[in-house]
Amino acid sequence: MGSIGTLPDPKEYQNIFHWAETQKDGKIPSFKTRRNDPYEYQAGFGNSFESEAVPGTIPHGQNSPRNVRFGLYAEQVTATAFIAPRHSNKKAWLYRARPAVAHEGFTELPDNPDTESSFLPLNPRIHVSPTQLAWHPFDIETTETDFISGLKTVAGSGDPTLREGIATHVYTANKSMTKRAFVNSDGEFLIVPQQGALDIQTEFGPLFVQPGEIVVIQRGLRFRVELPDGPSRGYILEIWGSQFELPELGPLGANGLANARDFLYPTASYEVVKEPWEIVYKLGGKFFKSTQQHSPFDVVAWHGNYVPYKYDLTKFVNVGSISVDHIDPSIFCVLTAKSRDLTAPLADVLIFSPRWDVASHTYRPPYYHRNAASELMGLIYGDYGGRSDAFKPGSISFECGMVPHGVAYEEFSAAAGGETDPPAMQISEGSIAFMFESSRPFTITEYAWKSGKKHEHEPKMWDSLVDHFSEHAEEVEEILARKAKGLRI
Repeated sequence: MGSIGTLPDPKEYQNIFHWAETQKDGKIPSFKTRRNDPYEYQAGFGNSFESEAVPGTIPHGQNSPRNVRFGLYAEQVTATAFIAPRHSNKKAWLYRARPAVAHEGFTELPDNPDTESSFLPLNPRIHVSPTQLAWHPFDIETTETDFISGLKTVAGSGDPTLREGIATHVYTANKSMTKRAFVNSDGEFLIVPQQGALDIQTEFGPLFVQPGEIVVIQRGLRFRVELPDGPSRGYILEIWGSQFELPELGPLGANGLANARDFLYPTASYEVVKEPWEIVYKLGGKFFKSTQQHSPFDVVAWHGNYVPYKYDLTKFVNVGSISVDHIDPSIFCVLTAKSRDLTAPLADVLIFSPRWDVASHTYRPPYYHRNAASELMGLIYGDYGGRSDAFKPGSISFECGMVPHGVAYEEFSAAAGGETDPPAMQISEGSIAFMFESSRPFTITEYAWKSGKKHEHEPKMWDSLVDHFSEHAEEVEEILARKAKGLRI
């Protein structure tokens, strides 16, 4: 792994309003990674890349020559159907010391009682509830627990064997993965660290991911997680049968939201050693392991468009209303994943980060609403005022589809009262909250349901919602009487 520097101010990137502040209005050279990130990256969402740790390794004009230079093996990862349209075809060619097939067979591992994959109501280990639920931050274990052992499933929908569905997890880890790698054969992982950075080695090279950044590791790719800052906690969104992509911009045009150029991809970095390794596979929600006598990260060069990537959320370009009313929360979408219903996504990843609030004659907090979507929300750092209960970094808040939610009366009254509009203001300063949203209904796992961290949003908080309409009874009766007489109202 690389040599990782420290920041003079650990909250340096938490305190900025947007990444643009790091450039000091052009007084210093612009840079694409945080100052303590030790690695080099390639930029551009969905591009076809190539990378060589040893120059001259990749064969040009063909993918699989009779002899690859340095005696390497050519191995292709094909992530879509062979005849998928060119624009959606995903693949990568790896040139490595030993192919992935060089292992010693598979052994089934005991089930992790804290994880779940089947969210069908027939499963006795899941729960269906319309109640608005929340969880306080999950504790990091005191016993040695790495990233894989620390996985815990909260909610989801579908089943990975059906090739459509979604699962939401948290992870709590206090130990780096040593001579151990992981492969998710079910779907893609989108990982959101909340506490502590992750130094992730992939077959394509390393990725350094800190709170305020996200990383996507696709189905079938091997990786290991080291903890350079000590214990770490975070959130995971897993999707089955789909892939993350950038949302369409529609009338916004060519730019805005998460720009393609800000997504960063690794550069080749190989590890050729002869020593025992354990590779853990997740398939159909079950865990298996294989052993081998060499590192799985022995890729000297690669090219393709099926590659893990990361994104710094402070680079998100917010858009919003500059006149009146709210725009739908799709304007906060970083990544989306299609479902088989072309009008509704399997998953959206939304963020609520520092931005200006300027609408006039408008109720500015989140309005009371019922959505078709299921919503699972978390807080990376800072505060978020749009929740209806205590909400701290590491917490989770959940609302299933079509269940009403909104703020307490005190916040409503403050926003609706007064003779003049509040001034234009910066909101969510020093904060990033996110939401995993899906068109599918979520069910809750046994682990989350019985967790001591679970609590309900207190319904009594809405008891104080005042019926102001009745205060205007006389005025209303007068209007109705005039209408009944055919008089002008």
